[in-house]
Amino acid sequence: MLLLGERRPDVPLLVATLCLLFVGVVMVYSSSSFMAEQRFDSQYYFLKRQFVAILAGLALMWGVSRIDYRRLDKLAVPLLVVSFLLLLAVLTPGIGVKVGGAKRWLHAPGFNFQPAEVAKIAIILYGASLLARRGDRVRESITGFLPVVLVGGMIALLLLSQPDFGGAAMVAALVLILLFVAGTKITYLAYGLLAAVPVLVALVASSSYRRTRILSFIDPWASRSDAGYQIVQSFLAFGAGGWHGVGLGDGRQKLLYLPEAHTDFIFSVVGEELGLIGVLVIIGLYGTILWGGIRIAMRAPDPFGAYLAVGLTSLLGLQAIMNMGVVMGLLPTKGLTLPLVSYGGSSMLMSLAAVGMLLAIGMRSPAERR
Repeated sequence: MLLLGERRPDVPLLVATLCLLFVGVVMVYSSSSFMAEQRFDSQYYFLKRQFVAILAGLALMWGVSRIDYRRLDKLAVPLLVVSFLLLLAVLTPGIGVKVGGAKRWLHAPGFNFQPAEVAKIAIILYGASLLARRGDRVRESITGFLPVVLVGGMIALLLLSQPDFGGAAMVAALVLILLFVAGTKITYLAYGLLAAVPVLVALVASSSYRRTRILSFIDPWASRSDAGYQIVQSFLAFGAGGWHGVGLGDGRQKLLYLPEAHTDFIFSVVGEELGLIGVLVIIGLYGTILWGGIRIAMRAPDPFGAYLAVGLTSLLGLQAIMNMGVVMGLLPTKGLTLPLVSYGGSSMLMSLAAVGMLLAIGMRSPAERR
């Protein structure tokens, strides 16, 4: 029996995380080497930066996993305030960095940072803290959970202003999951979803950019040379891969045919080069992380730990599902990376921080529940 304070990580969760990092390193190099050579005169440009992000992320994961997760409760409001300030800074002229028509980044020496990734962790931490403290009030009254809805709504609005519809949808989904797990009445959740429908319709109708994305999602082949180009190239990548793939490094879509091949659409390169077998392996690794997170949440010694584990697991799982859904044409394009695999420093740091928090909860749960 584990003694209080004894630290033993959730081995399947940790192994699945490390395996995805390894796959990510290999696929980032495979998908970006040609473009890096063309643009930066070094095929290792993105690979070296990814290595730095992974090493920093692993250090962060290890550090977070070694602390008592209850201390994170005190960081909920400060982190939320920081995330709001960062999101406002992104929208401030002269501060936010605009890339590809979206203003989502802040520039720091040597890299660009995406505050939306911090905001996702912040809303999970804040929601878990508030819902745990309010207990039965969440199930008995709207006022018990209203602050979480309002804060989540404000973050979503700031993300939509960038515009980052995928990030806003992720925040909304995380809030909904936390409320459901905390015991909020289904009728309240149903009314909230119904109220969101006209808002979503208005958002799509008021933006030609979003209308184009929806139309290209419905029939990408009709605009294969324009808005549907990226998803059509993704289809071609999966189609070429078959069962076993064309071989690691031998894919063609990454040769400047498929935009964002090393970030949002890296799963397409996996499908082309490693085939259905490689795709299923990656899905299995994410499934292991999901199961590990759910197991940790069920064994958590207190509501805060349980809600936090659910939120973090949902963040990793939903983002993976949404990314895979986009590249396979099951969801409209949203600009979300594949956690632990895609190139991207902000996403990598926050994903590994999330894994670290899950490990911290899991390493204390057995001792607390003797």
